[in-house]
Amino acid sequence: MPKDGANFLFQVVSKRYEIGSIILTSNKGFTHWGEVLGDNVIASAILDRLLHHSTVFNIRRGSYRLREKKELVKNLGSDDFGKEEKEPD
Repeated sequence: MPKDGANFLFQVVSKRYEIGSIILTSNKGFTHWGEVLGDNVIASAILDRLLHHSTVFNIRRGSYRLREKKELVKNLGSDDFGKEEKEPD
């Protein structure tokens, strides 16, 4: 992320801190935020504000989109996929 983007995110989080809720989702663990944001100090400051008074839900399940794609690919290989069903006489 460009440094300007990380600074903007910090400003948004800082303005909401202690005033209102923030809901964030990420596929990266907290230890990788410095790498993602391109600045360990800003990442630490953002996480400090986000995690204070927070509830963290760590969901370790497979992606719904990936699961649906795998099912689609599986069905494409099936002999029955794409055949029209005959209506009963």
